[in-house]
Amino acid sequence: MLRSVRLAKRAIDVLGGAVGLAISAPLIPVIAAAIYLDSPGPIFFKQRRAGSLKTVENKNGVKKLHFDEFDMHKFRTMITNAEAKTGIVVAGADDPRITRVGKFLRKSRLDELPQFWDVLRGKMSLVGPRPERPELLQDLSYAIPLFEERMRDVKPGITGLAQISLGYTGSIPEGSEIGKLAETLQNPWQLEETKGSLADDMRIKLLYDLAYTASLERLDTYLRTELGIIFKTPLVMLKMTQGR
Repeated sequence: MLRSVRLAKRAIDVLGGAVGLAISAPLIPVIAAAIYLDSPGPIFFKQRRAGSLKTVENKNGVKKLHFDEFDMHKFRTMITNAEAKTGIVVAGADDPRITRVGKFLRKSRLDELPQFWDVLRGKMSLVGPRPERPELLQDLSYAIPLFEERMRDVKPGITGLAQISLGYTGSIPEGSEIGKLAETLQNPWQLEETKGSLADDMRIKLLYDLAYTASLERLDTYLRTELGIIFKTPLVMLKMTQGR
């Protein structure tokens, strides 16, 4: 990433993170009360995520991939101890573990508000690929070639090109331009048992994430892309749907 892009991105993050926290502050007690009344337990939820990717060399000269892991914060949208019986699984659109208030928070993206703090402390950016759980990265990388490269020298974001263009889980919106290519992009080996799999959604997300990272090669394309995503995100939240 160019130094000018890196500096501009951090400046936008600090300003945007501070403004975001200030604007969302009045909502926090309301959301906290709604969460607790619907499902008594912790209000906030933190989860280990894999951040930016770098290639590091150990003392023996062996190079390997390294993700900057961090704790990402959200409002709790699931029942407490949601993975006690299921283990580590990605939440689906109709996941029974999601509470009633949690469904609204996810649909409106309000569950992500605590991540403004993660932006200010330098672990996340306002815009970037969404971070995945380290435990799931290996399987996703096996299923999707170069999936890990979406995080190469890029901090994960609260919002992103994929988030304003696709559904919450990465599903393709009906009537969208990319939907016309769904048969080509999804289930590439045409296996009946893999139709509708998580890998299909992640494969589509990867295309948008790589398009975003490509914009970081020049300051003008970065600023145009970054500001466009930032300004469109509130509209997506208000519609409580995916971007179009």
